Amino acid sequence: MAAAAALASLIATAACAPSGAGGSADADATSLSLVGFAVPKAGNNAAQAAFAETDEGAGVSWKESYGASGDQSRAVASGLDADYVHFSVTPDVTRLVDAGLVDESWDDGPNKGIVTDSVVVLAVREGNPKNIQGWDDLARDDIGIVTPNPGSSGAARWNILGAWLHIVGQGGSQEEAEAFLADVLDNVQAFPGSGRDATQAFQSGTGDVLISYENEAILARQNGEPIEYVVPEDTLLIENPAAVLTDADPKAEAFLDFVLTPEGQTEYVSKGFRPLRSVDGVEVGEVEGAMDPQNPFPDVATLFTIDDDLGGWDEVNSTFFDESEGIITRLQTAAGLNS
Repeated sequence: MAAAAALASLIATAACAPSGAGGSADADATSLSLVGFAVPKAGNNAAQAAFAETDEGAGVSWKESYGASGDQSRAVASGLDADYVHFSVTPDVTRLVDAGLVDESWDDGPNKGIVTDSVVVLAVREGNPKNIQGWDDLARDDIGIVTPNPGSSGAARWNILGAWLHIVGQGGSQEEAEAFLADVLDNVQAFPGSGRDATQAFQSGTGDVLISYENEAILARQNGEPIEYVVPEDTLLIENPAAVLTDADPKAEAFLDFVLTPEGQTEYVSKGFRPLRSVDGVEVGEVEGAMDPQNPFPDVATLFTIDDDLGGWDEVNSTFFDESEGIITRLQTAAGLNS
């Protein structure tokens, strides 16, 4: 279908021509390379178009590469050209710090390196025929789940940690959380490499529920997909980082600065992202595609964060995603879902 085709590119490289002031080619034209995870492409493109209307952004064009966050980070570390990176999880940027490609001060600002926020939601078929209301329903025997693979996808790590926190964040033990996740993983019917690929699998008819970003569900609805989504009463705040490489054109830093203004954040809001808490003055207004466009980002009764509830990404990666000892790695193997 046309809407699914619009979301179809797992890894796409394209030129994005600037619009507005300075849109015609001239001697001062600048081409920047953006490498990112697949989910925020629509938001990035909207922000790029708005940036092109500013004095700093006049004449800027873009080359883009999108795919699974971990894969994209490793590609840049291995030599893929980039001026600006936008990844799903902070460790995908710190990999580039360790490689000497991003300055150690990249996350010193009030936004701590984060440029887009969302929350983990449960996307369901139109009318919610299985009556999925929250995390507990994912362990039912009659539910088929689509979620991306944590081995390549940052989106997958947010998803699975949201399910973990549903148990331990309410006082449950590690044993209870592992048992719950084992039941959830046993229900997985598709385990694609990226958050965008997981959306495609769900749109093609696989499964009853897609564990996803709120903004990804909103974007799908904006593109006419017949889905709905549930924001659980407790869920995880998704915080996606971006950074400028040390050898980047200065225009890349100007774009990052723009993204962190109310005007820049408004462009991401229009594509379903929640405004950054560190940026004041963002007018949300009505968001097409939200379950309630007049109240697109409902308050979450219990909103967990990586830093406050799981000790930060270093602790998370060691505890959950270590290649031999990680809790999630072990549970994936037991469920036959190897990375």
